[in-house]
Amino acid sequence: MSDTPATAPAVAEFERSLDELESLVQKMERGDMSLDESLAAYERGIALYRSCQGALEQAELRVRLLGDPLDPVQATPFEPTP
Repeated sequence: MSDTPATAPAVAEFERSLDELESLVQKMERGDMSLDESLAAYERGIALYRSCQGALEQAELRVRLLGDPLDPVQATPFEPTP
């Protein structure tokens, strides 16, 4: 299944955010960061987590709006939130 031109950037951004979040977690788990570096990484991680969570919620909404694949009449077009 290929991404539409409208969703491709959102998917790429989600994947970049997830990769960065995983990298931050690995760095923090090593324990070789200063307190200030750890706090900055934690704050960045929270922002990345919220971004990823929002993207997942939007994807779930799209799936729900598509409705039952056996009853395409019930499908509702998706309008992304700004």
